[in-house]
Amino acid sequence: MEPRSMEYFGAQVQQKDVGGRLQVGQELLLYLRAPGAILDLEEDLGSLRKTIDALTGWVGSSNYRVSLMGLEILSAFVDRLSARFKSYVAMVIVALIDRMGDAKDKVRDEAQTLILKLMDQVAPPMHIWEQLASGFKHKNFRSREGVCLCLIETLNIFGAQPLVLSKLVPHLCILFGDSNSQVRDAAILAIVEIYRHVGEKVRADLSKRGISPARLEMIFAKFDEVQNSGGMILTVCRVEQQLLAIAVQSCSAAWVTQCSGCLQAAGRTQWRRH
Repeated sequence: MEPRSMEYFGAQVQQKDVGGRLQVGQELLLYLRAPGAILDLEEDLGSLRKTIDALTGWVGSSNYRVSLMGLEILSAFVDRLSARFKSYVAMVIVALIDRMGDAKDKVRDEAQTLILKLMDQVAPPMHIWEQLASGFKHKNFRSREGVCLCLIETLNIFGAQPLVLSKLVPHLCILFGDSNSQVRDAAILAIVEIYRHVGEKVRADLSKRGISPARLEMIFAKFDEVQNSGGMILTVCRVEQQLLAIAVQSCSAAWVTQCSGCLQAAGRTQWRRH
């Protein structure tokens, strides 16, 4: 049997037969999970690029099993390469945007999961979004919707601080008038999520963007609902800061450390008293 290496897989992933792809895909997953794989990945960059390029074609396959296999293998490459995968982001991002518009929920979900993994393990969220933003204009309405939903998940996981939202909000404003109702709804959900994190400056910014009065009124009503329900992330963060300030002023250093750790563990939406 030919020794398994990146050169071997670089050739094998070129095949078009579905059964052959699925078989070699399983072999490649086992290879990537083996302890010695990382050395081979670093030594044969030509075969590595060739393999990732071919797997991008798998992701775009009309066969959902091949598409899911391609996504799983790319995810395994990210696990092994981490920040070293950065040079391949531009190669795979278009295929991931396309798959966020797939007819199957599983494929859409896995594409979004991989995009979020890129933000977590490969490059800062805004670096990924600079390339992902083209999806707001995608011809497939599901992809446009998926990019809006991915923005919501990005905010939920990473917060607003790593993002330059002034580069993303204009895209949402355009989608408020999209021909597809699902896209319009997703864009509004995304701007409401931004409001939860950023606050009133979002309202002021939207007022300057030429949005129709009726649509603006509807969006602002949703902002008010979030504000009145206590769902503002920004407000909760301020409460946490105030609690810690009180702890610093009135309690021991050990108590402050415990309280700070507890707040961080509990997340931004709740806190515990000691």
